[in-house]
Amino acid sequence: MSDKFTITVDGQPVEVQPGETVLTAARKLAVDIPTLCFLEKCGPLNTCQVCLVKLNGKLVPSCGTKVTPGMVVESETEEVHEARRTALELLFSDHVGDCLSPCHRLCPLMLNIPVMLRHIEAKRIDDAIATVRQALPLAGVLGRLCHHPCEQGCRRGNWDSPAAIRDMERFVTDQDFKQTEPHAPSRKPSTGNSVAIIGAGPAGLAAAYYLSREGHSVTVADRQAQAGGTLRDVAENQLPGSVLAAEINLLARLGVDFKFGVELGQQVTLEGLGRGFGAVLVTVGELAKEDGGKLGLPLAGNSIKADPNTCQTPMEKVFAAGSAVRLQKQLVKAMAEGRAAAECVHRFLSGQPARRPEKPFSSIMGRLESGELRQFLRHASAGGGVSPCDRCAGHTRQEAVQESARCLHCDCHSSGNCVLQHYAQVYGANASRFRSERRAFAQQSQPGGIIFEPGKCILCGICVKLTEMAAEPLGLAFIGRGFDVKVSAPFGREVEEGLQKVAAECVKHCPTGALVFQNGKPGPDAVQP
Repeated sequence: MSDKFTITVDGQPVEVQPGETVLTAARKLAVDIPTLCFLEKCGPLNTCQVCLVKLNGKLVPSCGTKVTPGMVVESETEEVHEARRTALELLFSDHVGDCLSPCHRLCPLMLNIPVMLRHIEAKRIDDAIATVRQALPLAGVLGRLCHHPCEQGCRRGNWDSPAAIRDMERFVTDQDFKQTEPHAPSRKPSTGNSVAIIGAGPAGLAAAYYLSREGHSVTVADRQAQAGGTLRDVAENQLPGSVLAAEINLLARLGVDFKFGVELGQQVTLEGLGRGFGAVLVTVGELAKEDGGKLGLPLAGNSIKADPNTCQTPMEKVFAAGSAVRLQKQLVKAMAEGRAAAECVHRFLSGQPARRPEKPFSSIMGRLESGELRQFLRHASAGGGVSPCDRCAGHTRQEAVQESARCLHCDCHSSGNCVLQHYAQVYGANASRFRSERRAFAQQSQPGGIIFEPGKCILCGICVKLTEMAAEPLGLAFIGRGFDVKVSAPFGREVEEGLQKVAAECVKHCPTGALVFQNGKPGPDAVQP
């Protein structure tokens, strides 16, 4: 006779074994209960409290609660989600670190700038090209014309001068153009959906880039004889025609179909386009008052009426963006509006409520004191900004390497792979809800390549348990009492000294990036199992 029995999780029956936990049972049903302090081999540590579920009217940690016959568990209710969100926010109350660097957060198109600079510094130009092309439409144009708000947030500027981020984007795309076939970003399989974009200016071209990559069939129509809109008015010495042509050709390689000499209200109407396409996006640029009748859309002054959150107009299936809705004087912001509209259209075509893209979650340290800044400077080039010998030609490879080496890399080494960051995004956590004055940033660099940032440690206990199980000669332990508890090696020794056998395992399973390897891998002196 089997000892198995059934419990219920969120109304779904699941067969379990005696001794299993609620967390294990939920995972059998693919219910995603967040965990930060749980590692199967270590058993329940019950420190983070983000895996809470409701059982018999009480909130309990699922990782340490054993199943019993007839148990009824609630996991995905608003009450449970609020409790998990609060647990996450409490962990951020003493968290010292940025998930995303200021330059990354300030880029309207969310280019991962520190990653691009790391690739250039390491002379991995192909990787840098892929990073830029995955994020930026018309990257070669932006590398010349963007007003670079990212550089205003660069912390290096608080020491001498900011990293030349825009110039590095230009360098990367210039290197790409030198290849026989420039890099084409990935494109998802065809969805069978079609979109008509009216207007081939910056917003329309950006929207075409993102929608095509989502697998939609995109047709861009413009009344002019060629694509580019206001970009065609830029002087040749600022934007060579060959660069714009190469970027538009890349869109064509992504599958974008261009139709020229086509004016809305003349050759085509919104009603007719609505019958032939799944969605229509109007990006015709700045309007005059008399244009409303031609377009067939209601105007507010000189702007198309469109919902700011969904980009939808009063007409079914018709969206609008760019200067046709709100005058955009800065290129990168116009393209960001194209990106937002593309997200709204994509969700609409996918049967989801239209909305703008969510901002990626980031904990924010704010301004660094000079002593904190010096800790980042230890890993960066001490040299000042590197100007190219030939400004017209841009940076050479060596000059670009030298300039990129000035980056402080003040983003989190684990951003994008951090469990805390991931679930903060999922649950909409407010990192500042319980935060008061933060403690000073500290970064302990060890000879074997380990970096320990105590301000990111949430005292989950995983590394302490792993060193205990591996019988480390020294190991790690909780040191201190109350609010002063910290993880460290005993007897005042360095953290790395306690990680002679399981350094890589501890780094791998650290849920917040408090323990990482410099440059993402063990140094030559690190002792591994």
